[in-house]
This record gives sequence, C-alpha cells and structure tokens, in this order.
Amino acid sequence: MTTNDMPIVYPDSFDALGLVPFVINPHYLDPDPNSKHMGETRETRIREYHIYNDEIVVGLREGAMLHVVGDKVTLRGTSDARIFKKGAEPTEHKPGESLDFLLNSQD
Repeated sequence: MTTNDMPIVYPDSFDALGLVPFVINPHYLDPDPNSKHMGETRETRIREYHIYNDEIVVGLREGAMLHVVGDKVTLRGTSDARIFKKGAEPTEHKPGESLDFLLNSQD
C-alpha cells in the first residue's frame, strides 16, 4: 500500500507484505511554487490519507531509500525524506539518520 495507489480496478485489499508498520510514498515531490498545475500535491494527498488512516507515511524523494535490518532503519541515498504523522507537521530527515522510531509507529 502506498499513498499513490490509484487502481484501475478496485483490488480485494491493499494488504502488502507487512514487512514494516508504515506507508511509503515513493517518488515524493515537494510542491513547486512556480507551477501552474492546480491539482493536488503529494502533501495534500497524504493529509487526505490521514483523515481516514493513522499509519506514518514516509515520503521518499528521488534518490532516497530505507535500509531496514532487524529493528534498525536508516535513511540512505542522496536525497532527504519527509515523514508525515497524523495530526503533526511533517519532519525532514537526511541520509544517514536513524529512523528506528518508524518500526514502533503503532504506539
């Protein structure tokens, strides 16, 4: 399950492998203040997702990835990530940061 899911045919469920207790928003894009596009931004879409869902959403910008081993999560790559928690302002994270708290996101 990602917050980019827009199935052509409604699937039986959005259950995934269940390897992590959070949602990944791959290819996360920041709003472009110079854009004439009047559609929703990724941030808007994630905030809408949080109206009905509680899971943390990790916005991975191009070049960012998560390295998960056991109970350790590290942001890797060449780009930052933006983490969204329901009811809170998003936070920015840089490559090399520990994001172990993501594995306890059901608290």
